[in-house]
Amino acid sequence: MHIRISLPQQSLELHDERGTLLRRHPVSTARNGAGEQNGSFCTPRGRHIIRAKVGAGETANTVFVRRRPTGEVWTPQLAEQFPERDWILTRILWLSGKEPGRNRLGEVDTMRRYIYLHGAPDTVALGTPGSIGCVRMRNQDIIELFDLVPVQTPVDIVEFGVEAGSWNELMEQARQVRDVVFVDEQKVPRDIEWDEHDASSRHVIAQDDDGGAIGTGRLLADGHIGRMAVLADWRGKGVGRALLERLMEEARLQGQDHLALHAQTQASGFYRRFGFVEEGPEFMEAGIPHRTMVRSI
Repeated sequence: MHIRISLPQQSLELHDERGTLLRRHPVSTARNGAGEQNGSFCTPRGRHIIRAKVGAGETANTVFVRRRPTGEVWTPQLAEQFPERDWILTRILWLSGKEPGRNRLGEVDTMRRYIYLHGAPDTVALGTPGSIGCVRMRNQDIIELFDLVPVQTPVDIVEFGVEAGSWNELMEQARQVRDVVFVDEQKVPRDIEWDEHDASSRHVIAQDDDGGAIGTGRLLADGHIGRMAVLADWRGKGVGRALLERLMEEARLQGQDHLALHAQTQASGFYRRFGFVEEGPEFMEAGIPHRTMVRSI
């Protein structure tokens, strides 16, 4: 399993090892934005793991200080007595960074900054930044997540979000990315790149925190995934994975039980990680070697 937290969308997603969406929850990250420096009160970015789980068996709204239950249970009346307290409730998933120099060791160490996923009072607004660095969740959501994930579960905190929509809704952004990646970079002829399937397909767009398009993909009505593209500056940051997982979610929502795609041969290993397997020999498409890959949902 792995967790992805989107800072722009203020959401948390839990996926299994084949990319199937298991849960999606609203969260609240730091009001100061993204950052790794000790004392910044920002939410750190990048690759993390769950290093420790704290609070198993405690009742909802149990108050924690320094990861220990205080014996208190949060209520509005208790909140009135201590208006300045940063309430850490119910369960704690303690994060540790995996990228030395970015979110691990020295003055940027996530674990030493005590960055958690934790429960929050019902009065706390979710879906908008508001914490002092941690990731706040509804109490029932953190209990459910706590019970599902083991220690060492990967947690990616990213500066992009993914949206799905029709061609009419997303074509401008999809065209921007595909023109750069396929037409300009890979020299695919425009008359091949733009076809009649776009209008009837479901599309996904990855956007940075300014709303700019950084990746795209599409799902045809017959379950064929295609036109997967990520801008060069965003490759290796989990965007492709997020796009593919959202396309598989869209396929499930449409009741499709069989997926297929034409993978560029050099990218076939990426798709194998999500349960796709090669079918048939290598072939050329737009002058680029491809393999057909398939998978059942």
